[in-house]
Amino acid sequence: MIRAATPAVVVCIALGCVSLPSVAQMPGQQSLRLPKVFADHMVLQRDARVPVWGWAAPGATVSVTLAGHTARARADTLGAWAASLPAMRAGGPYDMAVETTGARIAIRDVLVGDVWVASGQSNMEFTVSVAKDAAKEIAAANDPQIRHFKVPNSWAESPADDVVGGGWELADPQHVGQFSAVAYYFARDLRTSIGIPIGILNATWGGSNIETWISRTGRGMSEREFTAVMDAEHGYNQRLRDSLTARLGALPTTDGGLVDGRALWADPALDESSWRPIQVPAYWEHAGYDGMDGVVWYRTSFVLTGDEAKRDARVSLGPIDDDDITWVNGVEVGRTQGYLMKRTYALPPAALREGRNVLAIRVSDGGGGGGINGDPAQVYLDVGGVRRPLAGTWKFRVGQVAMQPDGQHINKIPTILYNQMVHPLQRVPVKGVIWYQGESNANNDQQAAEYRRLFEKLITSWRREWSGADSAFPFLWAQLPNYGRPDSTPPAHAAWATQRESMSAALKLPNTGQAITIDVGEADNLHPLNKQDVGHRLALVARRVAYGQSVVSSGPTYRRHTVRDGRLYIEFANLGGGLVSRAPDGAVGGFAIAGADRKLVWAQARIEGDRVVVWSDQVREPIAARYAWSNSPAAATLYNRAGLPAAPFRTDAW
Repeated sequence: MIRAATPAVVVCIALGCVSLPSVAQMPGQQSLRLPKVFADHMVLQRDARVPVWGWAAPGATVSVTLAGHTARARADTLGAWAASLPAMRAGGPYDMAVETTGARIAIRDVLVGDVWVASGQSNMEFTVSVAKDAAKEIAAANDPQIRHFKVPNSWAESPADDVVGGGWELADPQHVGQFSAVAYYFARDLRTSIGIPIGILNATWGGSNIETWISRTGRGMSEREFTAVMDAEHGYNQRLRDSLTARLGALPTTDGGLVDGRALWADPALDESSWRPIQVPAYWEHAGYDGMDGVVWYRTSFVLTGDEAKRDARVSLGPIDDDDITWVNGVEVGRTQGYLMKRTYALPPAALREGRNVLAIRVSDGGGGGGINGDPAQVYLDVGGVRRPLAGTWKFRVGQVAMQPDGQHINKIPTILYNQMVHPLQRVPVKGVIWYQGESNANNDQQAAEYRRLFEKLITSWRREWSGADSAFPFLWAQLPNYGRPDSTPPAHAAWATQRESMSAALKLPNTGQAITIDVGEADNLHPLNKQDVGHRLALVARRVAYGQSVVSSGPTYRRHTVRDGRLYIEFANLGGGLVSRAPDGAVGGFAIAGADRKLVWAQARIEGDRVVVWSDQVREPIAARYAWSNSPAAATLYNRAGLPAAPFRTDAW
């Protein structure tokens, strides 16, 4: 059976950015330990009892002191202990001391405020450093009362007692770049309106599906069913290894292209005749290297005249998954970390030459798809303002195979991310949850429709399992944005539209809310850069749901409709001062209607007071209407005067 990722490995990787508690211990008393979330700069939930727990020598007495309050506990036969301090108002900073005979742990700079869990997949994981206006936002970050704890990506087959690493960081230019962008902008807006410290517990993993974030009991999954899933995954991973071995022979464990800092495989004189061909751009998995993580090298060449070699030049590579170092003729011209970023590097004239020039790229990938990917139009050489396409057949060589012991699909196996990344946090009182996930569950209509049931299970099970929290603490989410090519005709089926509907169905649960984001996506980018609006809209929802403020937190939402004289009259809630169109000419786009034949056509629409009238000369007797019902509803222009977009909807249940 597959084994969980070794905690020590993850901790070692993360040590450079972890803020650990100060520990003073006497010889022979090395057993006093706290969960990793108890660290310098932590934020505690206000107005809730403060549970503190950990491990010590069996039978040891442990005392916990914070802000003049002291609690004591005795470790059980396994060394586990738990104490509880009184609820506190927002404030700080304080120091916490945890002591037992011969050992003392001091946790410094503790604030009391509101703690929010931020979870989901890559669009919640997406950091400030790669989001819109990154340099400006990072330079301007100066609020030490916003703090962020990133749970390292990790998994376990059974619920874990502690996360494998992490540390609390302050929102300053040195650290905010690695914060979740959505969570940071959410917290920043709350700081303005609420005025108390905000802590973010970031438990995210790009590409993860919802199933992996739900506990086994939350899903109603038996141990036998779970064991069968893990055994199947083990067999799948073994087949991937066998396939790679058949293709590559012995899998290289060290990169022969970069030795002692020397880029041997970037040498323009290198004999590359034995290298394999590969199409660029494309993930290397699409070329038959399924399941492979590690280091891969790419090479191609281009020819310059003597005059061109003296001109300003740059190379565009589009997005690369995950990290790259790029050379031209053996001269390094750029390097980037982050699978969400498009690469464009200036080529210094000293690196160029008349005749053949060699472009070499070392790509490292730690999981999921790997390689140079994206739109072929993004892969080009620009010389003196003239572009030359570079997409096509390149040379390819595997430098190092570092397959994860858990394989490519570990973040899609039911329950295992929950076990290691969420369960250990569930003794921490929190204010609520913000969620941004669903892209991995919107590959087809059936999967998107199933999300309705799974999303409700996730919300209800997290609320039930989170000790020290209200049984219906606020659970807020970002509805999926627009993505993909706009439709020329109204689609009868659209997986992302169905997925948005599945998310909206959870609004029937108490203390829930959603941020509508169909206008901040990018047609060709699964990870739209505008995270400021997403965070702002989630904060508006939080101000209403979690803090009881009278704010407009939603765009117009469908209320009811009537049909009269061949037209549909649609009424809306959440008017926010009235209905408006964002189109320059005032037109209302994004509506489609159909008659009894269920054939959808684009419709005309106009605003009449608090309703929208919709019609089409092609449908004399309409019976149903849809709005923004597609993967990428580019034509949707209906807003309220508060500036928030109308939510997608359909009046039919076809």
